[in-house]
This record gives sequence, structure tokens and C-alpha cells, in this order.
Amino acid sequence: MFTTLLKMAWRNIWRQRRRTLLTAAAISLALILSILARSLQEGSYAHNIDNGARFSSGLVQIQHPKFGDSGSIDDLVPGSEEFIAPLREDERINHIVPRIESFALAAGAERSRGARVMGVRPELEDAYARVGQKLSAGEYLLADDNAVLLGVGLARYLNVGIGDEVVLYGQGYRGQTAAGLYPIKGLLSFPMPGIDDRLVYMPLAAAEQLFSTDGQVTNWVVHTHTLSLLPELLTQVGATYPQYRVRDWEDMLPEMAQQISMDRAGGYFMMVLLYGVVGFGLFATLLMMTLERQREFGVMLATGLLRSRLMILIAFESLFIATLGFVMGLLVVLPVLLWLQAYPIRMTGEMAQMVVEMGFEPVIPALLEAFVFAEQVQTTLFILVLCLIYPLYRVYALTVVVALQGKGHVG
Repeated sequence: MFTTLLKMAWRNIWRQRRRTLLTAAAISLALILSILARSLQEGSYAHNIDNGARFSSGLVQIQHPKFGDSGSIDDLVPGSEEFIAPLREDERINHIVPRIESFALAAGAERSRGARVMGVRPELEDAYARVGQKLSAGEYLLADDNAVLLGVGLARYLNVGIGDEVVLYGQGYRGQTAAGLYPIKGLLSFPMPGIDDRLVYMPLAAAEQLFSTDGQVTNWVVHTHTLSLLPELLTQVGATYPQYRVRDWEDMLPEMAQQISMDRAGGYFMMVLLYGVVGFGLFATLLMMTLERQREFGVMLATGLLRSRLMILIAFESLFIATLGFVMGLLVVLPVLLWLQAYPIRMTGEMAQMVVEMGFEPVIPALLEAFVFAEQVQTTLFILVLCLIYPLYRVYALTVVVALQGKGHVG
């Protein structure tokens, strides 16, 4: 019986070919615009999150349980290869970077200032955060160097330059004194104000010696090549290191997470407006399809068709029109998204210049993930169901005698 209803529904939608195509076109247009908007929006978020994570905290960090709150050099994790080896074979991970992050007093010949000291493996940090591209003078670090890179703002304040020496003085592991004299090998320039006013980079081995960490680090940075894999990766890393604290970028960069959430809410609001317009049009079409065919429905009911099967027939017709709209929309939007993924939209102006100076490509890529498509298809189906409620109620309450007389319906 359902096969017969499907055949009837398919034939019925082509009795009014123009109306069917216009309704399907409206659905496809809504699908195209919503998928394009969401893909570019989520693509820009993923791009910004990836850049922001590389620039600062990383996507995931493995820390001592107390380090996130204390920031103390006493709260460390092992820096050995044996410690991090369980993650080396995970194909979702493309960067694993050890760091020592602490604070010290940086002093020149006449002035001093508190500075953030980053102990890194130079080759890994350059591959991950592209620190070498931010050199404004001098040379980049080597792993066995006993030298430092200073932010240009800090160097300007201390009145030092390439070849000069800077004293770092602070507290080391377990209360030991951290003090050292280091030549300045290079200067780093960052586009965002304030960052290079208090920044010192040094090789990890030199930082271990300065802070007496004995092969320990403050954190391991773990990065995945696909942001959508982050939740399951976070779960896996947490299960691998249950005695340590595993934090993601949202926990470490709450301002960025909040900003993205607010912007995403604005995007959802625009989607609501778009689907509201389409929903009213779809509702009007479905209601018209029901009202103008009441005599036909009366005949079908009078000849023995069950009312429930008549309602199923109308639902099938609506589903066919929606499916036609989905197919038309996906056939149009998919090639566009593939093109935008291969040739992303390029930023211009001051924003592009700032992104370039940070060492990243100034583009807005399209995100081609299944959830982008699934969200919009599910939303459209939900709207279709809502629009069907009243037309189906009209059929349910249809009075056969009145419908056969062509006088509308009573109910």
C-alpha cells in the first residue's frame, strides 16, 4: 500500500509542475545560503582558533593538576620522551611541543622589567608557531644555544640590542634561585600591541638549567590537524594521562571562546530569519495544496481511502518536494564549497596585514564537514514538519459531504 501511496505522491507533485519547482527552488536557495554562511563562518572560526592556539596556548595542554591555577614553576610534568610516547602514534596529532613557561626579571645595564620566559625546542616551536618568521633582527635560536630572543618592545625598554647581554633573575624549581646572563641573539616583533613588551624565548635546555627543572616541563602542547577531532582527542589524552590535567583552548583562552560564541549566536539569528521567510512560504504552499484539493480528498475518502493514508499521502508529497529542494541545493553548493576550500577568500587591508605579520595566511577558508550539511538539512526537515501540522489537521477534520460540495471544510 505504501508503494502505491509513494507513486501517487510522486505523480501528484507534478500535476502543478511550476508550483513544485518554485517551492523546491525556495528550499534549495535557503539550503544554499545557510550552508554557505555556516561553512564560511565555521571555517573562519577554525582558522582563527588554529592560529590563536599556535600563537599562544595550543589546542590541548597536558599540565600538572595545579599549574593552571598556580602558574608555579614547582608544578611540573615529566619532559621525557617516555612520558609523551603514547601520543606519538596517534594519527590525529600533528604537533607535540614541550614548553617551560615562567616569569623572571629581565635586566639590562640600567633598567629591568618583569618578563614572560618561554623555554622551547626551537625547531619544534618554529614548525608549530612559526616563531622564526617573527624575527625583526638577528638570528633564530639553535637547540644548543645559550642565548635568548627578546621582544622588540622589551629590548627597547631595556635599551639593549643584538649582541648585548640580559640578566634573567627569578625563582626556580623548589625555591632555588634562577639567575643567568644571556646574550641576545635576535629580536621578535608581533603585530598585536603589548605582546613583545614582556617576552623572552630561550632554548628548552637553557630554560631547564635556568629554572633547575631537572628534565621536567610546565606543559606539553598537543595539536590536531582537524578541529572537529578535538573532543575525542581531548577524551583520549585525558584517559592516557589521568593523573594530570588536560586543558583545551576554550579553557585556556576563554576570551576567544566567548567572542566566537557571541558571533556564532549572531549567525544563528540570521539563520532563524532566513528559515522564517522560507518557512512561511513553504507553509503557504502546503496549505494551498491542501485547500484547493478538498473536493479531490472528499472523493478519495468517499471511495474508501482511510483518512490516515490520505494524511500519509500528503506527507509523502511534501517530503518529495523537500527532497527535490535538498538535491538541487546540494548540487549547487557542493562545487562552490570545494572551490572555496581550494581557493579560499583572501582578506585585505589592515586585518590582512596583521595576520601576515603574525606569520599566518590571510584567508577565510570554507569548512567542509558533515555537521555543516546535516544541521541545515535537519533544520529544513524540522520546518517542514511544523508547516505540515495545520494542513494535516485540516485533512483530519475534513467533512466528506461538505468537501464533495466544494464548500470548504467544517471543523
